[in-house]
Amino acid sequence: MLNRRQLLRGGAAAGLLVAAPAGLIVGGRPGRAVAATAPFTVPLAVPKPLRPTRLAGHDLYRLATREADVTILPGTRTRIRGFGGALAPLIVARRDRPVVVELSNELADPFALHLHGGHVPVRSDGHPKDQIGPGGRRSYYYPNTQRASTLWLHDHTHHAHAENIYRGLAATYLLTDTFEERLPLPKGQYDVVLQLRDAKFDDNGAFVYDMHKPEDRPTILVNGRPKPYFEVAARKYRLRLVNTANERGFFLRLNDGTQAGAELVQIATDGGLLPAPAPAGALGLWPGERNEIVVDFSRYPVGTKLVLENLAAFEGETPEVMRFDVVRTASDPSSVPAALRPIPDLGTAKVRREFHLAFDPASGEHLINGKPFDINRIDIRPRLDVTEVWTIRNSDTLGIPHSIHPHLEQFRVLSRDGHAPGPEEAGLKDTITVMAGQSAEIMLRFTDYTGPYMYHCHMLGHQMMGMMGQMEIVK
Repeated sequence: MLNRRQLLRGGAAAGLLVAAPAGLIVGGRPGRAVAATAPFTVPLAVPKPLRPTRLAGHDLYRLATREADVTILPGTRTRIRGFGGALAPLIVARRDRPVVVELSNELADPFALHLHGGHVPVRSDGHPKDQIGPGGRRSYYYPNTQRASTLWLHDHTHHAHAENIYRGLAATYLLTDTFEERLPLPKGQYDVVLQLRDAKFDDNGAFVYDMHKPEDRPTILVNGRPKPYFEVAARKYRLRLVNTANERGFFLRLNDGTQAGAELVQIATDGGLLPAPAPAGALGLWPGERNEIVVDFSRYPVGTKLVLENLAAFEGETPEVMRFDVVRTASDPSSVPAALRPIPDLGTAKVRREFHLAFDPASGEHLINGKPFDINRIDIRPRLDVTEVWTIRNSDTLGIPHSIHPHLEQFRVLSRDGHAPGPEEAGLKDTITVMAGQSAEIMLRFTDYTGPYMYHCHMLGHQMMGMMGQMEIVK
């Protein structure tokens, strides 16, 4: 496990970034992408929503997981694994209008579809025991009874999910509702999804995947394009940031040539709108997380170019993520209200649990409460409609950050190291990252559905190496 140790020995430097959610890894020495592309030479691909078959009681999407050759780096073709052979597709759903996904698996490996952040019955959660074999089919039912939020779809097979996601199997799932639509936030073409991730390519443009070298993925992709540019109007935009990387964290700043940088007004996190906007100069985004921001480009004259930077770039990398080019004026009826959406009352905690997350150098495994994942073992049995508080302790001695993502329910962050969370974590979340030696408390209540669900670290290499547990929700 020397690679793992070398990778994360720079974690102590993350204390320099305590303003980000739980800190970020910096340091390490990445390799060079031999098929590198100069930044800002390709346009951003803005995904158009997939069109469902509209039936009397639900929307039907027929998707296939398959390999395809696509252009990512100019002048090369890259073999990907994607939904319909495409990168970063988009589904837009509406609250209380169910979605059914009929998925056929055309890959040579098994596949299990998981709606990350979704409140779904157990048969549709993508449990590793429910994976689809090559050539198989399965239907997934998403009732969409939860509040509007930015979710995403990805693989959850046992031992294959990290590579499948790395090779392209990640889709955004936007859930809308009437409450959010009535707010004067930017809409339509001014509401844009940005899927962020990293990758490494060889001389021929092929993906290079090594689970033990996540620091050696120096090419940043946004919606499947390497460090693209995006032409914007001089008005407000809603940007939905989705981190689909296996293990890379981002600490994002919009460089407008000033010392402070452009103002990023955070309006939402994993579980949808915050109670109130949270302006910031920079914000963190860990794997699996979503943050939504509003940027007002009317503050800049036409011709201005602003660069979104990752302040947590590894040593030897450049910080550029993408560029926004202000190219025209436009009317702007949108605004950001002072109050957005109240957080729901989850009740009073009746049960408390503690989870210790740590890497074990002796076994080379990442553990929860001293145990690696066992698909045949139930670790906890939460009761339906009983509020719980989970204390997440990162007990790692090697400076490694870990996270927790419980399936089925989103949660409130109660505290970090005994202190109230910042305004950027005042809403509902479903993924939280905790730095080594630190802790966090979250409150959650499981509702509606019983059966076996997962909880795990969303650093996918850690999950592959054992950092996952299984809970059975019982009445």
